[in-house]
Amino acid sequence: MIKPLQTFLAEIDLGGWSVRSSATDYPENWFIPPHSHEKHQLIYAIEGVMVVHTAISQWTVPPSRGIWMPSGEVHSIRCVGAIKMRSVFVRPDPSLDLPAETRAVSVSALLSELIKVSVDFDFACEPDSREARVLRLILDELTILPTLPLNLPQPADQRINLICSALQRDPGDGSTLSDWSTRLSLDAKTIQRRFRKETGMTFGQWRQQARLLLALERIAVGEKIIDIAGELGYDSPSAFTTMFKKQFGKTPSDFFK
Repeated sequence: MIKPLQTFLAEIDLGGWSVRSSATDYPENWFIPPHSHEKHQLIYAIEGVMVVHTAISQWTVPPSRGIWMPSGEVHSIRCVGAIKMRSVFVRPDPSLDLPAETRAVSVSALLSELIKVSVDFDFACEPDSREARVLRLILDELTILPTLPLNLPQPADQRINLICSALQRDPGDGSTLSDWSTRLSLDAKTIQRRFRKETGMTFGQWRQQARLLLALERIAVGEKIIDIAGELGYDSPSAFTTMFKKQFGKTPSDFFK
């Protein structure tokens, strides 16, 4: 049974413990509305894909990857397919040297198993108990989480946001900068300059990242590569696979293993 969000937040934020894990399963297409925690959170799904949004970016997160969400950061989560979520919450402490910004991270096999074990712990554990040692090891693992390129920055500029929204609705749109320049009555160089300023990417890089992250969602629900490649504007499945491997270091089939 899924607890009401406010009840869950109260349990997490009011606890006096330093580290705690939780387990919640969500059905397909479940949406967790915008909220924040007083504690840091590692959001991790052992099954399913999550799309996590903040005010300035979004992350597409497949299994064995996670999102590090610092305390106070407002975020929402959309579940792509059914999700088995396993989270770690950590009370802010400057001595822990944990990341200060939101990021997509790789979750090692060791950390995954530690999280799975710890969701059943009684958190009023003795300092030298097995439970306490496992939780300290989780903290050690959290300080060395590798960052992954799974984010898509969201621009604040209204005209650039208009382009981005259109590309996310129709990722196969092959309109060039010149085409957008005509539609928006805005110089192409100005569009490119604002893209870099707002997102840290060029127009082409942003569109490519949007397509690849959407591909992750579609692969996760079982769509065929040949169909995904065509709908996202790639000339062939091999062209899509090449670009996917260049960005993520693995082929689409290997990425979810």
